[in-house]
This record gives sequence, C-alpha cells and structure tokens, in this order.
Amino acid sequence: MKKLQDRAGKIYRNSDIGYNIVRPIYLIYQFILKFMSDKHIIKKQFKARMGYKLDLENPKTLNEKMNWLKLYNRKDLHTIVADKYKVRDYVEEKVGSKYLIPLILETKDSNDIRPENFPESNFIIKANHNSSGGLIVRDKTKVDWEAARKRFKRTLKENYFYSSREWQYKNIEPRIIAEELLTYEDGSIPEDYKFHCFNGKLAFIMIDFDRFGELRTRNLYDKDWNLIPCNWGRPYGKDLEKPDNLEEMIAVVEKLAEDFIYVRVDLYLVKGKIYFGEITFHHNSGHQKFIQEEWDYKFGELLKIKELENEK
Repeated sequence: MKKLQDRAGKIYRNSDIGYNIVRPIYLIYQFILKFMSDKHIIKKQFKARMGYKLDLENPKTLNEKMNWLKLYNRKDLHTIVADKYKVRDYVEEKVGSKYLIPLILETKDSNDIRPENFPESNFIIKANHNSSGGLIVRDKTKVDWEAARKRFKRTLKENYFYSSREWQYKNIEPRIIAEELLTYEDGSIPEDYKFHCFNGKLAFIMIDFDRFGELRTRNLYDKDWNLIPCNWGRPYGKDLEKPDNLEEMIAVVEKLAEDFIYVRVDLYLVKGKIYFGEITFHHNSGHQKFIQEEWDYKFGELLKIKELENEK
C-alpha cells in the first residue's frame, strides 16, 4: 500500500495528466478530512498500517506512544524545528552554525527555480514543509527546469498535516530551499545517522544504507555502537565502523533534543565533519513495524510520557 501511495504521489506531482485528474479528487478528499477529528484519523491510520488498534489510554509500544504524542504534545517550537528552513536558526542557537549544510537558495516563489540561481552541480532542491524528499541535481544542464518549477509550484500548495495529522506541519509557511549536496569522494550520497532521543537523551542510533537504491537496509546501534538485535522495517545492512567523533555527534543531538519528549535528529558525517540533516517528531509517522515485535514494547517502555499524561 505504501509503495502504491508513493507511486501515486510521484504521478500527482510530476505528471500534468496525473495532476489534473488527481488534484480535484485530492481537494475534495482534503476538504472531507478537515471535518474529521485528529483522533479518528490517527486511530484509523494506525489500525490500517500496524494491524492492531491504537490504545490511546494506555500506550505501550514505541509506535503507539508516537501516535499519542501527535495528539497530546503540541508546541509552537515543534512547528519551528519541523520547518526545514527555520530550524537552521534553532540549530545555530543551540549548537552553532558550523553544523549547518550551506544554504544556496530560499524562496516562496517557484519561478525562482532557474539555472542562473544555482551552481553548476551538486545541490538539492526541496520543500521546507513536508517529507516528500527533493530534487537532487548533479549537473544543472541536465535538469528540466520548467518541470522542476511546475513540481515545486504544486508542492507549495500542499499541506501535509491533513493526511498525516502530524500537527507540527499544519502551520509551516511553505517555501523552497536549496542546499549543497553532501557526497563522499566517489560521489555517493552519505548515510543518514538517525539519532532517536527519548526525554532528551539518546536511546539508539539508526543507520540506513542505500537510501535511494532498490535494497534499502538498516542497522540499529546503542550509544556505545553495539548492534541492537532487531530490525525496524528493514533487514540488516553492512557492518559500519564506529565514527571517531561519535561522542561529539551524541552531544550535538542531545543538545538539540533537550526540549522534546521524543525526537529523531538526523546527522551526516562527511570527511570527518558533522552536518545537521533534520528533526523529525514521529519516525515514519509512527507506523513502522518491528520484525521482532518485542522491541516495539522494549523501546516503548523506555520512552516516558507520564508527565504529559497527567496534563492531558
């Protein structure tokens, strides 16, 4: 189902025929969604994707608690740091600008997506207000710029909140940003180091391999870089050496995570230098199964939401 939705999304964004057919249906669907409660949609999505009912009264698994947090943990700061543009100020204030990927462009006008506004190669263009990925450019002479402008014009009209019910996306002011594309010396895209933090402290580290390939794999490590014997949505990947500056990476993410109950902080490590990627409040929208189901409960037990439960 997820692959089908992703394929439909690409047709919707990149095809004139797909857009003209799907857009009216999407607008009607979004209009209907606005009259449905967040709780109703969150519970319905959870059952469809996880296969069991969401227990909001006594959430136990990590996925359940992420969905509980969608409803009961909403702060203005969440909107700021979920914004891929405004989060840059938050990162600079918390840990310093040296961790930021160089910014090339920010605009609210898709007409600014023109070759003269970009370097010759190696950058990524993306929206600040959703999780649809971006346009990776290796050589700007090979880009269909008219299609790119059309794609991002459509993206600027979307509000990711109504389909996901992840509140932090609801009030982000849409814009387009472009950043330098981080690569290894061979030109390949670096692995994401995804640090999952519970109550301001690192719980585990997740590494995705071959993110843009056919066989995407994933390893989970503890804070001492021991492989955790579980698979979250994907099979094990290759062995990866412990980064020399792991302690610095952990210090950065815990500083960025200190204001939040649960958060995933993504970093890149290129040529020994640490770069900030993004902050995510609900990994995979709280809808990713563990192959070993008991780990959903183990991690869920570590994430404490009692303080929030008393405020509910």
